[in-house]
Amino acid sequence: MKQLPTFAQFQSGALARGFDEVLERVWKPGTVLETHTHPFEADALVVQGEMWLGENGVERRLLPGDTFHLAPDTPHTERYGASGATYWVARKS
Repeated sequence: MKQLPTFAQFQSGALARGFDEVLERVWKPGTVLETHTHPFEADALVVQGEMWLGENGVERRLLPGDTFHLAPDTPHTERYGASGATYWVARKS
């Protein structure tokens, strides 16, 4: 597995790229979020566990070290593995 940045490194990089805030999101095992949107741009790094992100009829499995990006108002689904998942996400309104 590739070396992950620290949260502080991820945060400083995101803020330097113009993101407004950076959060850690921790999801419980087996959580499923049906199709939804967010009013912000999101740029995220999975740091623990496993998740699946569905977008445009395609679902991707994401593991630690994987990244994803969502434009504002993009319909998507999320589901989390047997151990849950944690990702860091930068948001831009």
